[in-house]
Amino acid sequence: MIRSAKIPDVKEIQNLVNFHAKKGEMLTLSLSEIYERIFEFDVYEENSQILGCCALHPSWEDLAEIRSLAVKEDFIGKGIGKQLVENALKRAKDLGIKKVFALTYKLEFFKKLGFYEISKDGLPRKIWSDCLKCPLFPDCDEIAVMIEL
Repeated sequence: MIRSAKIPDVKEIQNLVNFHAKKGEMLTLSLSEIYERIFEFDVYEENSQILGCCALHPSWEDLAEIRSLAVKEDFIGKGIGKQLVENALKRAKDLGIKKVFALTYKLEFFKKLGFYEISKDGLPRKIWSDCLKCPLFPDCDEIAVMIEL
């Protein structure tokens, strides 16, 4: 079941995200960052266990970013990530957002969901504020993808 994240979920969201961040797949998140953005997060829960999370971060009047998409390692490949992204896209559409992007190392995953590759140069400079904490900045090797709703 996918549901909006709640305050008691914050530590588990951090564990999920930071597990993948340690593998170089995404940026780490502090507890305070998650608390401040709790309304952006949805979680996938099964048998009272959080197996995945995904954030939808509005960036501009018609643009949002999918962030912090993470699935518990033993459950990768079971469709949880796909469901979380599809849910985020529905939320974006409900908000009136016309385009959603992500920065990813998983190009094929996003392509299967209808995203296409774009140049990072076409994204608003505002999105790069989070990139400043990345050890790869300014030599980002993530791939930018977008979908139009």
